[in-house]
Amino acid sequence: EHPAAKMIAEIAKTQEREVGDVTTTVAMLAGKFLENAEKLLDKKIHPTVIIKGYKLASDQAKKILLEISFPVDNKHVLKQIAMTAMTGKGAEGNREHLADLIVTAIEQIGTGKIVDLNDIKIIKDKGDSIENSDLVHGIVLDKEVANDSMPLKVDNASILLVDFALELKSPETETRISVSTPEQLQQFIASEEQILREMTQKIILSGAKVIFCQKGIDDVAQYYFAKAGIMAFRRVAKSDIEKLARATSSKIVSSIHEINSADLGFASVVEQVKKGEDTMTYVRGCKNPRSVTLILRGSTDHVLDEIERAVKDGMGDVSAAIRDGRVVSGGGAVEMELARRLRAFSKTLGGREQLAVEEFAGAMESIPEALAENAGLDPITIMAELKQRHESGNARDGLNLFSNRIEDCLAAGIVEPLRVKLLAVSSASEVATMILRIDDVL
Repeated sequence: EHPAAKMIAEIAKTQEREVGDVTTTVAMLAGKFLENAEKLLDKKIHPTVIIKGYKLASDQAKKILLEISFPVDNKHVLKQIAMTAMTGKGAEGNREHLADLIVTAIEQIGTGKIVDLNDIKIIKDKGDSIENSDLVHGIVLDKEVANDSMPLKVDNASILLVDFALELKSPETETRISVSTPEQLQQFIASEEQILREMTQKIILSGAKVIFCQKGIDDVAQYYFAKAGIMAFRRVAKSDIEKLARATSSKIVSSIHEINSADLGFASVVEQVKKGEDTMTYVRGCKNPRSVTLILRGSTDHVLDEIERAVKDGMGDVSAAIRDGRVVSGGGAVEMELARRLRAFSKTLGGREQLAVEEFAGAMESIPEALAENAGLDPITIMAELKQRHESGNARDGLNLFSNRIEDCLAAGIVEPLRVKLLAVSSASEVATMILRIDDVL
């Protein structure tokens, strides 16, 4: 309900949409910036001065972040990024396996620095353990064949994708047909069957062994397909048809007259698998799929939801790192270094803005402090040691929550994409300054 809270919720959503992670950090920073601004307001410092100081600090922080970032040079670093993103989200026990799947999936669908995460389909399969989660180089659909007499497995499948109904078209307006003799009625019924036979014959002659249709398939057409040993699926979602096109390199055909063998895609296996009550169809072994499926397995719905959240965060971070090609050390190291350098920067300023920059730096320290608290460590001792190490020039030292020790986070493989930190700092400071501009909330 509260307007200021709505703004903070909005930046968390933006962060989720842009990079898919660090939503907690951005909300925490915004809160801390406001909390620290309140101290300055109590000292009778005008909000405009604080806003000016925060703007200077935010710009300086972005420069510092660029200076202390490192290039991403191999797949191993991407895997570390995915593992860092999944820490603290219920997927820790299997983070290595899941990170491998994430990086392999992104490398498969990405072209250069462009990664569209919509090309990774996530399917949750309840009833198995997390370590059995799997990556399919193709698409998995929760569909079954249109007719029971069709084959349930096709090897070396040539695949046809159609987005029109394999049925007879009904007139769009109300139409009546007057029949005066039994022969005419017979002729009318026979002509319907003839049209369907011609339609299916055209598809059979194209060489297609598997058909995915976005709309319906007539019962007569199903019969002809089953007789020809063709697997056919009806009412497949438009998004799945598009993913199938990218995975199997086939073209989506919109007219029966346009079907030819050049439009067909390929998969080494198309197979319907029944597991308990559920039926899944696997389209596997595509030559160079631009769309893949991640099958996440877990014992309960809650576990699966948590694993999915962790995997999506990992995917967002890895794609952000690929896009920018730069990373920073995690574990609160980057925030401690920002705080130290911003304090040094504040001393170069003359006016009251200096105080605002100092408070901005103080807000940065809330992140490693929260990390220490969440790990059950003493935040005061940890913060004192971190400050001392950063003053001594160990800019990459942060908190390793697996060993509960302060160490070089880059060497320990705790890394985060630069983009995530840049966005968190700029979003949080923008919201804080926007709220500071408001004189009163009624």
